[in-house]
Amino acid sequence: MADRRGQCGGFEVTRPGHQRGFSLLEIIAAIAILAIAFAALMQVAGSSMSLTARANERTQAALRARTLLDGAFVMEPLREGDSDGRFDDIYRWHMNVTRYVTPDAKPPTDGVVASRVYRLDLDVMWGADDNLRHARFSTLRMGGANTDGSP
Repeated sequence: MADRRGQCGGFEVTRPGHQRGFSLLEIIAAIAILAIAFAALMQVAGSSMSLTARANERTQAALRARTLLDGAFVMEPLREGDSDGRFDDIYRWHMNVTRYVTPDAKPPTDGVVASRVYRLDLDVMWGADDNLRHARFSTLRMGGANTDGSP
């Protein structure tokens, strides 16, 4: 009986009658491995999209906070106290303004005009009540000069 395989330049050549291929079991195993890898990649992509959305929310909160803090009390004098409001339907804010006193500050005794430094603490909140997120921003702002001698 003659061998149906021949040599061609050092490579073994099979004739069409005896072609070899993958078995059904090998194909099923390859598809299963591919499905598991695809599911893992989809989970990573979903997590990445969730993280990107949260980063976008925080960026929006920071931009709104910067706008509010940069524009706060520009046309009016700084006053201590609490205030709150809404940027839009999603983001809202609460600001607390307090006088900032450094630990080593000494009151003026020679009639020098004392300057006032205020601390502005801003909380920006967004999300539903059961999934409330917030970011806190603080800055110091120089207020007007105190000329009447009051603290």
